Amino acid sequence: MIKVIGIDPGLAATGVAVLSGSGLTVNGFAYGTIKTSPLDKLSDRLNLIYTKLSLLLDAQSPDLMVVEDVFSVEKFPQSGITLGKVTGVILLAGCRKHIRVMEIPVREAKQVLTGSGSCGKQQLEESVRHRLNHHQPIKPYHASDAMALAMIGLFRWGGPGPVCR
Repeated sequence: MIKVIGIDPGLAATGVAVLSGSGLTVNGFAYGTIKTSPLDKLSDRLNLIYTKLSLLLDAQSPDLMVVEDVFSVEKFPQSGITLGKVTGVILLAGCRKHIRVMEIPVREAKQVLTGSGSCGKQQLEESVRHRLNHHQPIKPYHASDAMALAMIGLFRWGGPGPVCR
């Protein structure tokens, strides 16, 4: 059995999900978000995400961390830059804890779990919940996105791989 943590990067709310299992079977899971205040400086918000994630990684000792790959929308380029900064501190946290890290584009995650790379967040959440046989909504969507990433990591686990040194 392995433990996988999924991370959906976001400055206001970073989704996190931890699951354990083997193959296509999930034996246990938990999810939530790391929230930051828009009233705080960017550096303080990034530090909070890094610190809380580091504590979670220490507590859970996952075998694999799966992070949503950075994307940018042409209409809002600054959002993509900020998302890249958030993703950077997340990758750093995994590296510092010597955890194997995998990045997956959001469209790929949606395709794997729903059959459509362009599905909406609600459809992805429903698919994740169905696969977990979990009857309560997984909210916010950042948490269900993180759970989707963790599930893909579990499904694709091929044994220990290279970790950051």
